[in-house]
Amino acid sequence: MNNYLQLDPWCIIEDEFHPQYQLESESIFSIGNGQIGQRANFEESYSGKSMLGSYVAGVYFPEKAVKANWKTGYSETNDKIANAPNWSAIHVTLNDVPLDLSTWDIKNFRRVLNLREGFLERSFEATSVKGYRVQVTVKRFLSMAEKEIGAISYTIKSLNFEGRISYLPYLDGDVRNVITYTDEPFWNILQTKTQQEVAHLWAQTRKIDFHVCEAMTYSFYKNNEQLNVVPAKIEKEKAAGFSVGVDVRIGDTVSLNKYIAVISSLNYGRENFTDTACNLALSAKRKGWNRLFEEHSAVWAANWAESDVMIDGDVAAQQAIRFNIFQLFQTYDGNDSRLNISPKGFTGERFAGTTRWDSEVACIPFYLGATSKKIVKNLLLYRYNHLPKAIKNAEKLGFSNGAAFYPSSTINGNEIQNEWEFSFEEVYRDGIIAYAIYNYVHYNGDETFLADYGLEVLIAISRFWQQRVSVSEEKGKYVVLGVTGPNYYENNVNNNWFTNYIAAWCLKYTLECIETVSKTETEKYLQLKGKIQFDEKETIQWKEIIDNMYFPVDNKRGIFLQQDGYLDKQMTRVVDIPESEMPVIQHWTWDRIVRSSIINQADVVLGLLLFEDHFDTEIIRRNFDFYEALTIHESSISSSIHSVVASKVGNMEKAYQMFVRTTRIDLDDYNNDVSEGLHITSMAGSWLAIVDGFAGMRVVDNKLHFIPRLPKKWNSYSFNIHFRGNQFNIRVEKERMIIQNIDANEGDIVVNSVPVTISGNEEKVISI
Repeated sequence: MNNYLQLDPWCIIEDEFHPQYQLESESIFSIGNGQIGQRANFEESYSGKSMLGSYVAGVYFPEKAVKANWKTGYSETNDKIANAPNWSAIHVTLNDVPLDLSTWDIKNFRRVLNLREGFLERSFEATSVKGYRVQVTVKRFLSMAEKEIGAISYTIKSLNFEGRISYLPYLDGDVRNVITYTDEPFWNILQTKTQQEVAHLWAQTRKIDFHVCEAMTYSFYKNNEQLNVVPAKIEKEKAAGFSVGVDVRIGDTVSLNKYIAVISSLNYGRENFTDTACNLALSAKRKGWNRLFEEHSAVWAANWAESDVMIDGDVAAQQAIRFNIFQLFQTYDGNDSRLNISPKGFTGERFAGTTRWDSEVACIPFYLGATSKKIVKNLLLYRYNHLPKAIKNAEKLGFSNGAAFYPSSTINGNEIQNEWEFSFEEVYRDGIIAYAIYNYVHYNGDETFLADYGLEVLIAISRFWQQRVSVSEEKGKYVVLGVTGPNYYENNVNNNWFTNYIAAWCLKYTLECIETVSKTETEKYLQLKGKIQFDEKETIQWKEIIDNMYFPVDNKRGIFLQQDGYLDKQMTRVVDIPESEMPVIQHWTWDRIVRSSIINQADVVLGLLLFEDHFDTEIIRRNFDFYEALTIHESSISSSIHSVVASKVGNMEKAYQMFVRTTRIDLDDYNNDVSEGLHITSMAGSWLAIVDGFAGMRVVDNKLHFIPRLPKKWNSYSFNIHFRGNQFNIRVEKERMIIQNIDANEGDIVVNSVPVTISGNEEKVISI
């Protein structure tokens, strides 16, 4: 764990330069706006450790897969987000001596990520080997109001220096991805051009033919007065920009505002492509820094008014939950169904910028409750639009009749994971996608979505399950063999309980949806039957599978078995593993891991969370107590799942412990991997730990139900929740719960099984 960041309810603060943590800080202080994003690389030249990272949503590169010929069904490419040309670069010199924090003496360093207003700021004193001493302040943001626009303000004050300060703001196309198999360059630089006021760099991916154009312009000041100096134009094969300088005396300040625009061929045609980018950059300059920032911060104010979580009595938790919500909004805005959420967002290259089932498990519940439903609908449409590719993916593996097998990792709907234990065996992900449809419809009551999109996906997934199960003559049951469950420290196991359970549930839910849509949207249902050649006779075997699915259990302990043979392993509790061997994935061999009982992330416990209404509390408690002691939580999403279930069974000490871990997993670097990027999808889990966990929120019989609990350390917590046309503010204190209906519509809520009707704009206080 790292503890070099300061506690603050609205800011992430590094109060001293820690070059040993620079890679971690570049992840933590990342900025983005849903369309473009960037790690917190320094603008000026830096010769120390750094991982440059600028990313454009939806732009990826199909790198050739080195394992493509190993197994039938493997993808030929490993699609990954492309590290785009760097738009933030500003080379700074004092009398031709480059400013470099790795070689200059640095004092009073302070780096702040302002969560309330959405900007990154640095300040420091720097002294060169020659004794030049200056004060530097840098501020930047990516506009939430204009998604192609960013701005940087770079100010230097001379403390003892007399001479020439020069800025070279430029666009740098000489970039590579850090995580690659072949180390091939991803970009062709088609054009660099520097005109009188604006420079641009036009790049094309060497495959797929994505185009990105970055444009920049600037304004230059001395002692707050704008200068009209004639710049030197920089126009190289892979760089474009300007060079400006001015002589200074002690006490003078020199500032440069850099305005950038980044566009891609996903959103703009190739005609006038460079002109469009240049005009956007020039328009940003005409608006000026102050107006751009006002519009940007106004969007953040609206986001926080809608989605803030307030915690009284725990600054570390308050800081962390806001940091997580902030990063979620920076990563995904829900305006484009072609996009989804990568586990690392715009903060690093690990997981290649792909989408995984984490989005369906953690992010969809967050966006359902904390924001408008359009965001979640677009996440689900992303999967619906990829259904034809999921069907082709299933065909590659030998499935037929329109069966769909969604990819383990994807950007465009194709499977890019070339590890058999995931690409072939992680079959439960189909059930997770089905559950996301259920979650959306159940929460919003949007049965029209079922008729238009959802049922088609559910039938295709059910066709997969029908073919994926086997009949065991010995057991007289249907079984699911050769799988990897959510605990991916176990591979090629038989009858993973979670997989078997979600398979049977998926078939049952699909049958229920067929019945609903056939009655309420008969014409659409008949059209769908013709489109996918569906015959209700298929459901005969579905019902048989539902009634005869095998579920491994241990009757002695009264628990569900993670999979067949799990109890044959050496039972190793997490508390018995030395701290020096943590995390085990970085210290144990894979052979040792698979022979031990150690669980990477919630498996049976995940099933108990998703299907808790199928089991009584005592069954959930027994299983939770058994498996929690064996779970090491080296997957980032695991702690939040355990926190919610711990709250359910009344173990508030464990619930709070898991909440802290999931909420501060990045800020405190629990898994020693933040240098590679943040855990974006698991950040939504910290919201779930409060709302579904501590507040006990559920949707039952089309109403919001709460069973509120308050962690001992806290005085209170509050959050807003959107539900079917209403927005409520929920505040939980030690002895009471305060509910405010923010909308004009009357709403019904159930608290500790007691119904409460709240008129529009009314506030009610309920004793708990």
